[in-house]
Parts: sequence; structure tokens; C-alpha cells
Amino acid sequence: MNYIPAEEAISLIKSNNRIFFQGAAMTPKFLINTLCQNYQNLNDVEIVQMHTEGDALYAQEPYCNAFNTNSCFVAGNVRKAINTRRGDYTPIFLSELHLLFKRNILPLDVALIQVSPPDKHGYCSLGTSIDVTITAIQVAKIVIAQVNPNVPRTHGDGIIHKDNINAAVWVDEPIHSVITPEPTEIEKLIGYHVAQLVEDGATLQMGIGGIPNVVLANLMNHKRLGIHTEMFSDGILPLIEKGIITGEDKVVKRGKLVTCFAIGSQKLYDFLDDNPIVHFKEASYTNDTAIIRRNPKVTAINSAIEIDITGQVCADTIGKMQYSGVGGQMDFIRGASLSEGGKPILAMPSITNKGVSKIVPFLKEGAGVTTTRAHVHYIATENGVVDLYGKTLKQRAQALISIAHPDHQDALDRAAYERFSF
Repeated sequence: MNYIPAEEAISLIKSNNRIFFQGAAMTPKFLINTLCQNYQNLNDVEIVQMHTEGDALYAQEPYCNAFNTNSCFVAGNVRKAINTRRGDYTPIFLSELHLLFKRNILPLDVALIQVSPPDKHGYCSLGTSIDVTITAIQVAKIVIAQVNPNVPRTHGDGIIHKDNINAAVWVDEPIHSVITPEPTEIEKLIGYHVAQLVEDGATLQMGIGGIPNVVLANLMNHKRLGIHTEMFSDGILPLIEKGIITGEDKVVKRGKLVTCFAIGSQKLYDFLDDNPIVHFKEASYTNDTAIIRRNPKVTAINSAIEIDITGQVCADTIGKMQYSGVGGQMDFIRGASLSEGGKPILAMPSITNKGVSKIVPFLKEGAGVTTTRAHVHYIATENGVVDLYGKTLKQRAQALISIAHPDHQDALDRAAYERFSF
């Protein structure tokens, strides 16, 4: 493989191009920063991405004068831009995002990716972020790769032959790592409640953060757990080391941990490197409801920003402000509900850090409904767990009020009475 300077590689990008950025821990930050340094030579460049890591200079002044961010998920580094003239958000299920590229709805001129050096057969690994990257590099006219010896060589679908890379830049730097902070006391309570719902032999889907980690920490006495998820982090490692996660009861890829991306510490990346028990698949596979439902006892653990008293879930906006994205929540909520013995779970604190109730009479004006009330089953807060499935609107209100913060239960009772004439 011939390596060229980053400036030479970036010169392949022209004004009016649409560029895809690989995301999460594999965000090609060196190439992105080089692109931003050359912003004065460009205009009307559209960036299509999911969740990237790093400073995202392209979404800040003065660079945003050349770049427009079209994000299919919203992280903190682009949140301000997405909610101003400098960017926009495309609502899309993660399971369907690849179709925007494949069906030429968002034709791609360039894909910026990060890969391992090629092996003796000439194949590079896409590392820890496969998601929609494979489709992006298949349809992009130009593929520019940041080749990094620190990228783990992962098993599964995430490979690209060096001959399919148009420009390669050698970069030797650690990939992005995340250390999850210690959970709060409220997160510990929520995690404990959720863990009580997990059965032996369950197939787990979870994210990153305090609540998922507490749930996992409370599963040390479980048996035969499996993983089929959109992503995972360090929280699974102790369960693997103790032989609790074995995947032996799974139907789809029995014995394998299946995911489309992972992000965490260097310890996690060392575990993933050349590890045949972990299969990285495209999001069109991991998030396919028809595939998810085939596994037994799929237990999907997701979060919410607010839930109204009928069970409508908002997980991606705060009123009119786009805060995150639809992502894969609906993919797994539906998949878990169709799984034999499955349990779709939404877990959240009952109040915000400012003491505002997250269980509300009505969603805020402008809020998006991420998961409909017809799809909702289990809701967990620090005050307990309720199952809304099969309940009437009035029964749902009563159940949700029972796990709301005590300071807000009277107000919610009054709101429910006015709405339903209890």
C-alpha cells in the first residue's frame, strides 16, 4: 500500500461533494482535521454522518462556512450546529440508514474511513465501527483511508481490500477511547430494578453509560447470557471473564457476540483485537427486527428523555431541540417484543438533574415520538418497574404515576384526572 500526505489525499475532495464520515471510535479525526484546515478551498460540502467523536471542527465557525452537516444521529460535538443554520438532522432507523446510500437518496462522492494496515492478503479491517460504513464505501466514488496500526482487527464483515482504497494516509495514534464515569445512586437503583427482569439464557441489547453498566454488574449470578446488540462497551467484559456470557442459548450466531460497533477503553479494544467470538456485522443485520426476534428472551434496554402518561416515548429531542436521534431504539424495542420471552425495557431517572419530572402529562411542544405507545412494554425508574403492555390509557397513567418521583405524583394525578376523569 502506498501512503501519501494527508493534504494530498484531502485534495481529492471538491466543492459540492457529499462526504461520509465513519464514526464512533473509528472517526478518522486526523483526516477530518486536515479537511477543515483546507476549508477555504471548498464550499457547499455536505457531510453525512452518524455519531462521530472528536471536536467536529467542521460544525464550528469558521469551518462551517464550507461544510454543512447532515447528521443521522446527533452527538454533543454537533448538537449546536444541528439546531442552527449550520446543519440538519435526518430521522432514520439505524436498520435502514444504509438504504439512503444504496438507493441513491444520498449518493456519496467520498468516504473518509479509518482502518488497520493490510494483512498478508491485502485486507484492512474497519475496526470497531462497521454500522453503515460498508455500504458507504461500496457506493462512494472515492475512498480515503486513515491507516492506523492501533485499529483492532475485528472479525465479521468489516474488511476492505487495499485496492478499493483510492488514497491512504498513515497515522499512528490511539483510537478514541471512553471511560464511563461511576454510576450515580439513582442509576444504581434503576440498574438494579432492570437487572431483576433479565432471565437466564436471555439475549441482551444495551448501550453505554451508567444504567447499562449497573445492569450488567447485577448479572453476576446469571447463566448462559448472549449478546446481539447495536453496540457494547466495557461492561460486558467481567461477564465474559466469569463465563456468564456464553451465547449458548442464542439461535442467531450461537456462541458469538454480535454487534455493529463498540466503543470503550483500551482494554475493550485489546479484547476485540483478532477475537473470533465477536462478530461485527452491518447495522442492516444487527438491527433487523426479523433477525433480532429469532433469538430467545431478547432483553432490550434503552433510555428516554421523557414519557407521557399514555406511554409515548421521546428519546431524541428536548422539545424542539434535536438532542440525539432515533438510532436503533425502535429496531430493538420491536425485535424484543416479538422474541419468545422477550422484554423491551425503557429505563430512565424519574426526574432531570434540575428536578423536572420525566414522566409528563403531555410531551413538550415539538417533541418527537421515538417509540409509540403501542410498542412500549416495561418502563423502569429508580422507583420501580411497570409493564404497560395490554393496559388501557387510564391504567397506563396510573402505572406510570406509581414510578414517578414522589414530588410530582400529585400533579400527575391531577393531570390524569383532567384527561381521563378518574
